[in-house]
Amino acid sequence: MPQIAPYSFGGPVEAAVFLGDEPVFALSDGTIRLPAGGERTLEAHGGGLLVARLDASGRRLLSGGEDGRVIATAVDGTMSEVGSAGRRWVTAVAGGPNGAVAWASGRTAFVREAKGETRELAHARTVEDVAFAPKGLRLATARYDGASLFFPATDAKAQELEWKGAHTGVLFSPDNRFLVTIMQENALHGWRLEDGKHMRMTGYPAKIRSWSWSFKAKYLATSGAPAAILWPFSGRDGPMGKAPLELGTRGDTMVTAVCCHPADEILAIGYADGMVLAVRIADGREALLRRGGSGAIRTMGWDGAGRFLAFGSESGEAGVVDISA
Repeated sequence: MPQIAPYSFGGPVEAAVFLGDEPVFALSDGTIRLPAGGERTLEAHGGGLLVARLDASGRRLLSGGEDGRVIATAVDGTMSEVGSAGRRWVTAVAGGPNGAVAWASGRTAFVREAKGETRELAHARTVEDVAFAPKGLRLATARYDGASLFFPATDAKAQELEWKGAHTGVLFSPDNRFLVTIMQENALHGWRLEDGKHMRMTGYPAKIRSWSWSFKAKYLATSGAPAAILWPFSGRDGPMGKAPLELGTRGDTMVTAVCCHPADEILAIGYADGMVLAVRIADGREALLRRGGSGAIRTMGWDGAGRFLAFGSESGEAGVVDISA
């Protein structure tokens, strides 16, 4: 068994990431925890933290909360407010190129470029998620009946990608060829950006709450089933006409979190009973990283070298696994 440095935080862990070489955990109670070398607790959001994501640079953690603020936390514990929604809750955040930040609150998405100018992008319905394209200042938003694409630095009209239903998450492929959304109806939907061709990915028994692109973006790994479901995206048509891979099947135990290794075709899989596996995508070979715990794994994150894996659970159990051991 690999060595685990365990932590217990007493409440749900929203994000487990690495800032540089340091593990950082964002909790739903509004705090950011930096446990290495003696735990530091940073008060980030009054009333509670709703979302936290690693910035595109990997050098700061962006978070939003019930206090209407967007906070950037650096590895040294320095915190700065980089956005605000006034008295409204911030329910989605994303970091983009050159220090850009986006966030969502109600029917509005906000984009702030590094130089400090903030633009508001109004929607007819609630903005459920935001994501930046891998190149250029282009923003996608998830909404009811589809997704919208903006070039925030211009006054160009949004490109609307329509598909009936509630879309609750949005993600660009790393090669910028596809846009994929999570749907409330236990499915994924995608568009090929060059021509808008639709891609339907269905058959999930539960809601998809975690997804991750594999090394070199050959697969999109997802939770929401008793196995990790990996859709192939290497061809021009993405997963259309192709069956997904199913890895880490454990009877009826649901996969609740997935996280792809940054430099190898390996997938970390977290389960509803707190177990964590590492699975080699090529042949499905498994390695047990954690036997289980008191709560479902909610979030996982690799360090840049792919040696350490941080995880956090619904019950507040967390840890860092040294897979080299």
